[in-house]
Amino acid sequence: MPGLLLGDIAPNFEAETTCGRIKFHEFLGDSWGILFSHPRDYTPVCTTELGRAAQLYPEFEKRGVRMIALSIDSVRDHHGWNKDINAYNGDEPVDTLPFPMIADDKRDLAIALGMLDPDERDSSGMPLTARAVFIFGPDKRLKLSILYPATTGRNFDEILRVVDSLQLTSKHKVATPVDWQQGDRVMVLPNIPEEEASKLFPRGVYTKSLPSGKSYLRYTPQPKDC
Repeated sequence: MPGLLLGDIAPNFEAETTCGRIKFHEFLGDSWGILFSHPRDYTPVCTTELGRAAQLYPEFEKRGVRMIALSIDSVRDHHGWNKDINAYNGDEPVDTLPFPMIADDKRDLAIALGMLDPDERDSSGMPLTARAVFIFGPDKRLKLSILYPATTGRNFDEILRVVDSLQLTSKHKVATPVDWQQGDRVMVLPNIPEEEASKLFPRGVYTKSLPSGKSYLRYTPQPKDC
């Protein structure tokens, strides 16, 4: 099945959205971007996901991330569904969200991007769109992809955490360990010699002693951006 691999440049598709017609590269501009897909309008799990995405929109905006959703229904359906999503959040039931939603009623984009879930089908037997998450860097290359089945809702707090990690590690020669959160210590990359590490990380490098005697677990406080 066609799809995107890490490092691939985002296709510059054109699409109708709840905010008008877009060209994807123009929409992204020089920003980070997140494209996330949904199986269908007026479905329960998707409603909760989009509600949470709308709540977290200011946090993504603060990080310079442009958000855009996709669902396999029409713009008209999207506008009606957006009222329900806003009402679910306890907000005024207006027909738009803080970000656009792509209309992919012919599944063209879902197929091209490898978003279909072969195990979940609609009443006519057509495969539903899976819950894909694509994160693109300012260079428009795919930095991360996560693919959930249609039956499992996403954790948008985790997606926000991933953005923090991607943005941090794009600027500094570090990696983020398991369960890392913003402000936690990070790991020095294994290919950086000790002398270089001490210059790169003036706040100090801590090396954990291990039975193997190998010095590969090296930690440093999270670098601060100037």
